[in-house]
Amino acid sequence: MTRTGDMPAYRITAWLQSPHLVDTQVPKPGPGEVLVAVAASGLCHSDLTMCQIPGEIGELIGWRMPFTLGHEIAGTVVEAGPDAPDAPDVPDVPDVGTAVALVSPTSCGRCAYCLAGRDSACPNGLAGRGYGRDGGLAPYVVAPVRGLIPLNGLDPVAAAPLTDAGATSYHAVRRVLPVLEPGSTAVVLGAGGLGGFAIQHLKACSPARVVAVDVSPARLVTAAELGADETVPGVGDDPGMTTGAIKELTGGGAAAVLDFVGTDATIAAGIGAVRPCGAFGLVGSAGGRLRAGWYGGLPREAEVFTFQGSTIADAHAVIALAAAGRIRSLVEVFTLDQVADAYRALDEATLRGRAVVTP
Repeated sequence: MTRTGDMPAYRITAWLQSPHLVDTQVPKPGPGEVLVAVAASGLCHSDLTMCQIPGEIGELIGWRMPFTLGHEIAGTVVEAGPDAPDAPDVPDVPDVGTAVALVSPTSCGRCAYCLAGRDSACPNGLAGRGYGRDGGLAPYVVAPVRGLIPLNGLDPVAAAPLTDAGATSYHAVRRVLPVLEPGSTAVVLGAGGLGGFAIQHLKACSPARVVAVDVSPARLVTAAELGADETVPGVGDDPGMTTGAIKELTGGGAAAVLDFVGTDATIAAGIGAVRPCGAFGLVGSAGGRLRAGWYGGLPREAEVFTFQGSTIADAHAVIALAAAGRIRSLVEVFTLDQVADAYRALDEATLRGRAVVTP
């Protein structure tokens, strides 16, 4: 059955303008796509900065105005588009009524990175659902079949944040697994949404002791509930104090530090806390810098990396972990007409878990 008519959507309608609820058309799926009835759409801190991007930058990376926010999506397949011609690599279209999660990052499936399973580095992924294209803060959204993950009974409200926050943190954890041996320590800087998932991934996938660091006492309590073995308050104005506390806890340095904040202070504290031959991953996008020289400023023989997003394989792995009960989503649910309140709570860091909107 074809859906037609108007629907409400939370959209950015012009460059440098705040988003708001408007009426827009129900989208139509094209070849190799399906129409999904959105059951849940997670909110992300990056949404708050999208309306600050000037038109010349947005157009340079392929964004189009207007567009609907929301890139963490789960829902139900309600309609399939026409068959994609000459596309043997496109998976079978799920039956109408199948509950699915939508892989959050966009990728082309054809470039060298995608063909190697490294689709998080796809050069065609700068614009996608919820960032430059219509996303999930609406009753319906279109998605390519390639990016659908059957939920197999998993609650879509819990699944939606897994597609970005859960999968991105898993991507970071997967990168540092080679250095996490029995008796080693992994440190998570920033125990909010992504950090909370990272704690759980580390406990589920590695033998490491996990230390959570956050300035919020409430978040440290939640981190302990999610499995952190130790918690450390910080990082404050003196990152050296946090570095010292971590080195004292670990007997000289952590095997891996994952920074989900990304300020000058957290980067300095994290780099300083990594032992030789360890790993430091920068995920948080607060715009910080490392004010140190390459020699003497970086841990010896260590891997230092940064990235955004995750791969399709990461998303499948995280959905499987959740379906098996090995990780869980802490969520606070809002309706579509409460979305401005939800973003306000996200910006003010008053949420215990991820904000999820049920359109």
